[in-house]
Amino acid sequence: MFSNSVKILSVDGFEIKVDPSWLIIASLVTWSLSQQYFPDVMPEATAHTYLIMALIGMLGLFASLLLHELAHSVVARRLGIEIKSITLFIFGGLAELGSEPNSARDEFWIAVAGPVMSLCLAACFWVFAQIAVLASGADPFVAVLSYLALINLVLALFNLVPAFPLDGGRILRAYLWHRGGNALKATQMAAQSGTVFSYFLMAMGVLALFQGAFVSGLWYLLIGGFVLIAARSTYTSKLAQTVLADKTVSDLMTLTPVTVAPEMTLSEFVNQIMLRHSVSFVPVVDGDVLLGHIDQTVLAGIDRENWGNARVGDVFVGLDTATMVAPDMAVPDLFEQISQTGRRKFMVVRDHQLLGVITLADLTRYLGLATLASPLTQASR
Repeated sequence: MFSNSVKILSVDGFEIKVDPSWLIIASLVTWSLSQQYFPDVMPEATAHTYLIMALIGMLGLFASLLLHELAHSVVARRLGIEIKSITLFIFGGLAELGSEPNSARDEFWIAVAGPVMSLCLAACFWVFAQIAVLASGADPFVAVLSYLALINLVLALFNLVPAFPLDGGRILRAYLWHRGGNALKATQMAAQSGTVFSYFLMAMGVLALFQGAFVSGLWYLLIGGFVLIAARSTYTSKLAQTVLADKTVSDLMTLTPVTVAPEMTLSEFVNQIMLRHSVSFVPVVDGDVLLGHIDQTVLAGIDRENWGNARVGDVFVGLDTATMVAPDMAVPDLFEQISQTGRRKFMVVRDHQLLGVITLADLTRYLGLATLASPLTQASR
């Protein structure tokens, strides 16, 4: 998800990463605190003091976000769920789970851990602020502690909004899942709540833009768009898990794939096979014997002027286990192989006999039909 993120440290086995987009929100928070928030709280301080306070406040905020996500991660790990990493990005933090929770109970405890941590942090910062007031009166240290108490309270309350994929939406999904016993239905209903909330945020953003509040309006629009995309993508992922869970490669493969003989020239292959049938990956067979495959990558390495003389048998890629899958392979396992290798097209082979071809396009096409038939998709039309 965050391909450009950089690992900065490891905490108790959890990899902590920072996405470059984090620099944007870090800069905005620092600017807002130094130019608006702290000058309003302590009008007598200097610009240098405001900047130092803002930097400490920004770092405290993201430390709080990190602890919020660590709370999710610790609970998830204790429940047997792998945590890939924790990433700070423009919208805060995200703990990437290796798999979905196995039960509504697990979902609830993982979701509630984050807001509980934020509420605890809010209480701790407030207590520290009161102690600092008694010790030294109103000073920059007290202002920063009070800000961190307030922002953690806001973070907890915002995340408890019952709109997926916020923590409150996950708690809602856990409740619906527990009540109805259907994880997909619960995800669909929770995702609908997230969709409604995202439209509300975007409407608030448009209203703010009309009132001249450009930065806050744009921020509402960005958060609303993120919530909308995350809600729908999570439901689509859950739908894929449900729809494809009991499917095998043989259920979705192309049974009579286009093939090519080794005697055909590359020019004939391009014109008569690739262009006519709109295919870019073709098994090479000699009678009933599977020899390998040829695709666009092979053609790209051969000068076009040589296509008339070169034959498929001279340049094809021989049999390779990386391009072959068994017909009884589970589709989720195939998705995992695609994710790990980046390869999108495979020959379906049993006992060295070509049974068919399966591609990522075949999988997404089937999933697309299931998505179009889903209630969430129909409701968004």
